[in-house]
Amino acid sequence: MDTALIFPIQQLPSAEGWLMRQTLPVIAYGDGSAVNADVIVGDEAAAKSIEARIAKWPQAALVLVQVLRINETLPAAQGLDVESLAYSTLQGGPEFASWRQAQQSDETWPDSEGDALLLHRDGARMTASLNRPELRNSISLPMRDAFIEALQVLEADESLQELHFDAVGACFSVGGELREFGSSPDPVTAHWVRTVHSPARLIDKLRERVSFYLHGACIGSGVELPAFASKVVAHSKSYFQLPELQLGLIPGAGGTVGIARRIGRQRTAWMVLSGRRINAQTALAWGLVDELRD
Repeated sequence: MDTALIFPIQQLPSAEGWLMRQTLPVIAYGDGSAVNADVIVGDEAAAKSIEARIAKWPQAALVLVQVLRINETLPAAQGLDVESLAYSTLQGGPEFASWRQAQQSDETWPDSEGDALLLHRDGARMTASLNRPELRNSISLPMRDAFIEALQVLEADESLQELHFDAVGACFSVGGELREFGSSPDPVTAHWVRTVHSPARLIDKLRERVSFYLHGACIGSGVELPAFASKVVAHSKSYFQLPELQLGLIPGAGGTVGIARRIGRQRTAWMVLSGRRINAQTALAWGLVDELRD
């Protein structure tokens, strides 16, 4: 059974609206640009590599490109609704269930101590530092709630001109806390929680007063949330990755909106479908970050 359509870029249909009618991801390869592709790669070998990954997780891959196609024309708030609904759909599917079943482990995790975010105010600027270095600053439920509380302070206090996020430890964040994935009682409740308790919505609303400094690994929500801010600075040795496909999921912290708004839906699709890292220099060239600083 086919799981993707592959075209040389010169042979890709050009009719307006053609892509929205396709029920498989569309991969184009070669030089140039093309509206009617979900992802563009350099050559046929790269296209076949993407196709092979799609074949492993065809449901998540299809949902990803459908959401990116739709969200290209939607305001951020509505795009986040679409992303969350799609994410919940996949949480109820077999690809995510297979990943969860493979996660049986006896590994012990260090206990977290202290505040999930360290807050420091200096005049009109407040700094919020992710403070779970022993967990590589994975964004757990307490961390998400701390994000929201800091943003609510910014929203309520007009004397604050900037809320700046950075992180303690070796990296900014490796993304969502995997032990919590699928811990909601059901996919509908999970969608409700993502809607009502969404850092992405608040960052987008307050984006002109929010900035981030990223370093080390910036994975999943560790890059999805910063993408909504007006200013993102990264250390020159940072790297960025969206690994959700291999969990049978799509980005669920706003990546199909915030990242796509910065780098376009085709590059966003490439990051998810390939699962590959990009370095800080590529992130700057694409517009995922605004400045590099050591």
